[in-house]
Amino acid sequence: MLVREEAPQNYLLVEGDDDAQVPHHLLMRNTIHEQVTIKKKGGIQELLVSLRTELKGSGERRLGIIIDADTDIAVRWQALRDRLVAFGYNTVPQVPLSDGTILVEDGQPVVGVWIMPNNKLPGMLEDFVSFLVPQGDPLWLMAEDVVQRVIGVERRFPPTQTIKAHLHTWLAWQEEPGKPMGQAITKRYLKAEAPHAQQLMTWIRQLFNLEQV
Repeated sequence: MLVREEAPQNYLLVEGDDDAQVPHHLLMRNTIHEQVTIKKKGGIQELLVSLRTELKGSGERRLGIIIDADTDIAVRWQALRDRLVAFGYNTVPQVPLSDGTILVEDGQPVVGVWIMPNNKLPGMLEDFVSFLVPQGDPLWLMAEDVVQRVIGVERRFPPTQTIKAHLHTWLAWQEEPGKPMGQAITKRYLKAEAPHAQQLMTWIRQLFNLEQV
């Protein structure tokens, strides 16, 4: 009697709602959304605290982690790296790999890490999404100009949030104004075919062994 092997449980841990919606809509555009379960953790600290439990869950599992670099990618990477090393991962690199990190070790769940926006630069989800804006879009330059003029009158948000103001100003000028970032991918205002998006999807496919899906 043949025993059918159960497929591994594929989990993608993210910080919050927007962090879940963007990869979800990219997964949908690439028709692999049914193979990955996205878990929202309510923030970076909650994600880090829950990591041991996620790694020790029942069944064979593969675990992806997407977090923002914020202002210091080295600090964010070290916080995650320290935990993975403490949990028995001995091959964690000193710096994140530019194409996304994947750890394969005997007796441990396969773990992957992607640090927004591109594993190299400080920043956040919105920086990654800005890479999906159609190249040469004139409204993108106009939105940047508008945000800078507003800042010149009165800055009501910190400098680290400027990309958010820029991106959401641009989204407000689309055919259906103000769509959330994930829905803007489905509406094709943002390009799921952009190189940065495809780099993220390649990492996800490799992490979850979905090359043939």
